[in-house]
Amino acid sequence: MDVVERTWTWLATGAHWTGGDGVWHRLDQHLYLTAVSLLISCAIALPVAVVLGHLGRGGALAVNLSNVGRAVPTFAVLVLLLLSPLGQYGSWPTVIALVLFAIPPVLTNAYVGMREVDRDMVEAARGMGMTGPQVVARVELPLAFPLIMTGVRSAAVQIVATATLAALAGGGGLGRVITAGFRLTDTAQVVAGALLVAVFALLVEGVFVLLARLLDPVRRRSGRAAAKVVPTPVSDV
Repeated sequence: MDVVERTWTWLATGAHWTGGDGVWHRLDQHLYLTAVSLLISCAIALPVAVVLGHLGRGGALAVNLSNVGRAVPTFAVLVLLLLSPLGQYGSWPTVIALVLFAIPPVLTNAYVGMREVDRDMVEAARGMGMTGPQVVARVELPLAFPLIMTGVRSAAVQIVATATLAALAGGGGLGRVITAGFRLTDTAQVVAGALLVAVFALLVEGVFVLLARLLDPVRRRSGRAAAKVVPTPVSDV
């Protein structure tokens, strides 16, 4: 029996999906790590990017500082945090490491999206008497939304993939399926775990693509405007 068949057999075995070490429990842990890390990353990066993008000052420095985190291996950060006093606080060392890894794409894309908004439109909004916050809310954010969502989507997928490393440092998530396979020298389990992570990442990607389409303010306004257009009936002469 080759690896593909043994991997399929492993995935089709119900006992591998239930219990404390089962796939569903590990998926729940992975989803928790992803959601919490992404929410914290967005809460930190988005306000900074929006303010700096609106002002047009300090953005390059903030982006460069945030990108420093990419130069540090995530696994090294995980190990250092686990060895620190934070190591006694459950999954928080993993969350902090993932947050540091996710901030750069969110911050960079949001800042670039804000700066790429047509300056003529911004000046026109100010000429209409809009205040700074109104310009941000009604003009800049709606136009920058697609690029902002691209950054969030990229961060989410990176978190899903990187959270797998948490298992190497004793954390939870789908990475535990892979590490258990290595420990048992079970190639089929290792491949199954990697496949589960890949499928989960693709699902997250698809969800954020769909959200970007559904929540895009410009697209929604265009749809409402089109719905209000009533065709003029043509009478036969």
